[in-house]
Formats: sequence, C-alpha cells, structure tokens
Amino acid sequence: MRIFALVLLAVTTCPSDAKDTGKSDSIHDFTARNIEGKEVDLADYKGKTVLIVNVASECGVTDQYEVLQALYDVLKDRNFTVLGFPTNEFGGQEPGTNEEIAAFCKKEYNVTFPMFAKIQTNGDDQIPLFKYLTTADNPDQKGPVGWNFEKFLISKEGKLLRRFGSQIEPDSPEMIEALKDALSEK
Repeated sequence: MRIFALVLLAVTTCPSDAKDTGKSDSIHDFTARNIEGKEVDLADYKGKTVLIVNVASECGVTDQYEVLQALYDVLKDRNFTVLGFPTNEFGGQEPGTNEEIAAFCKKEYNVTFPMFAKIQTNGDDQIPLFKYLTTADNPDQKGPVGWNFEKFLISKEGKLLRRFGSQIEPDSPEMIEALKDALSEK
C-alpha cells in the first residue's frame, strides 16, 4: 500500500499557480550545520518542496525513516527533499554522536537524504530554524515540538505550509495530499 501511494503521488502531481502568502520570513533565511559539521545555507533549497523532520534513533516511530527515505527516493527528481534534524530532548532517544547517528541511519535505513547535526528543537538552546518552525503561521498548530518525528512541510518559497505530529505517518493520506498540493505549486 505504501509504495503504491508513493508511486501515485509521483505521477499525479502537476504544476499550478503558486500563492504568495506575503510573509518575508522563510527557512531560506537560516543556516544549519549538517551531520558532517559543515554549515549549510538553507537558501540552497529555494525552489524545492522540503519536509523537515526532527528524528531519533531509539524512538517507537524510528521506522518512519524507511518511509521518509522512500518519499525522498520517489520525489527527489521533482524538486523535493527531506531534511533530518536529530534531537535527544524527547526521552533521551538520540544519545549518539553525529557520527553514530549517521552510521545508524545508513546501516539501518540506507538514508541518503540530507541529515543535520544534533539540535535542540525547544527551550533556551532551540536553534533559530526551529524557532521559526514553531511560531510560523500554519493551519495545524504553533508551539513547542511535542515529540520525535514531527514533520514540517515547507513550500518552494521556504514558507511553512503544514505541521504534522509524530503520530502522522509520512505516507498517510493526509500527508500525501499535502505533499501533492505543495509539489503542484510553481
């Protein structure tokens, strides 16, 4: 079922007119350190639909890596990417170093989408990107990240479109529909 939904997503999305929200802030205003320690300008993702996910290796929903990788594989040629941001702040479920996290992701899930250095999504040490993600207008919710594997869907212009909790699978009908809409934007 999952693979069918992904294939259906790949063949049924088509471009339409984009809508300008009029906001001046976007993920393109930020930088973040990747899992290898290099600073990445998120403006490099202009023109791409992005799914930002806070991830953890020892969480009850860590298997979402498999579907996130499948989404990336199916849609990367359609100007789509997944960005993984490990965090250890929820139940201590990401205790490893960046090197250990990268090795785990490669070995267990063959992750090839961009991964970033371990971060704080909330609190005093919250990185600026997540401050934007947790306060930006969207139809779902604002406020602190509640758990591992929350998903933030970003438009090609870098605006937060939707926010999905950990319990929403990356290939759920709700997510697939939101991805179709985001990929259809010009």
